Amino acid sequence: MRKSVFPLALAATVLAVTGCNSQNQARKDEASKGTEAVKQAGDKTIAAGLDQNSSFFKAAKAAGLDATLAGPGPYTVIVPDDAAFGKLPQGTMDSWMKPESRAELTRVMTYHILPGTVLAADIGKAIDDGKGKAVLATMGGGTLTATREGDKIVLADSDGHKATMAATDETLANGVIHRVDAVLMPGKASA
Repeated sequence: MRKSVFPLALAATVLAVTGCNSQNQARKDEASKGTEAVKQAGDKTIAAGLDQNSSFFKAAKAAGLDATLAGPGPYTVIVPDDAAFGKLPQGTMDSWMKPESRAELTRVMTYHILPGTVLAADIGKAIDDGKGKAVLATMGGGTLTATREGDKIVLADSDGHKATMAATDETLANGVIHRVDAVLMPGKASA
């Protein structure tokens, strides 16, 4: 009896180890897709890939983040289009561009940056794994909630305002850009 139990236990252990190794390899393969895409992007950085006249770039520059977005990264940048900035309450952009508002502007801009290279497929998989919802940590210390509406990925801020990902996976040397149709706002800063 003892001889027949040992081979079964050994077989079960081998299967368990093989299964774990397969799952770990699948995770490594997924993570390396973003890294490989960045390697193939050439020398053009996120800062260079943004329209220098866009509201997003002007705000990033005013916040002092243009140098960061030209740095090594990798970063995932959620870029609202100019129409999204136009939907903000009147005077918001003018107020943010003042030197005394730099801290608030920086909070808003870093809320649109994720650490690492996060492709749309990665977000989609996280939504699927999270049973319809994924929480994404931002460089500003906040979180965005990703869900699906039909075939589109939607990001929501802490107040529930939504931005739909319109164009995704614009891969550059130091990360990736996803274009959205709304400006997302971090929660109020604690005193």
